[in-house]
Amino acid sequence: MTRALRRGSGRVRAAAFDRRTTETRIRGRLAIDGQGRYDVRTGIRFLDHMLELFARHGGFDLTLHATGDLDVDQHHTVEDVGIALGEAVLAALGNRKGINRAGYFLMPMDETLGLAAVDLSGRPHAIVDLRLRVRRVGDLQSELIHDFFGGFASGARANVHVKVLYGRSSHHHVEAVFKAFARALRVACAKDARLAKMLPSTKGLL
Repeated sequence: MTRALRRGSGRVRAAAFDRRTTETRIRGRLAIDGQGRYDVRTGIRFLDHMLELFARHGGFDLTLHATGDLDVDQHHTVEDVGIALGEAVLAALGNRKGINRAGYFLMPMDETLGLAAVDLSGRPHAIVDLRLRVRRVGDLQSELIHDFFGGFASGARANVHVKVLYGRSSHHHVEAVFKAFARALRVACAKDARLAKMLPSTKGLL
């Protein structure tokens, strides 16, 4: 269950989430207009690190605690964390009037250059190209990074494209795209004062 939060009589751009399946439980809170604060525990330390980067570079406040069947595999936990986070963004933004909707960012990480582009379009799709040649980055199964971004795209109903343009370090590959993703999403969620009452679509819906 994911629900938008309110403060007094007004609505804030924040959501609480509690996603429960037979394989995982993921609960917490996301504030879009935050200060980059985080409290993250997933049982996968490298994923924790990436979500901490996501919060800090996006300017989001994120509390996320996950328990999953890690004795089976990391897949369910990683994908469901992405879904829960995407659903929280969707709920927190509400009707999405006045937002930029789309954002992109190029992030240098020493010898690596990562790119992310996000469109909160209402249509879920993810393209992930990390050029990874290792099975694990830290304690995270590297193939599951695609499942995280795919889960986020599904939950947020967004287009998400992340790509490593070049680089040597696998750690830097992943870190660069998470930082770029956070900053691209920050731009997409930001409000444009000129379009404050307008939905950023000619279709009339997102």
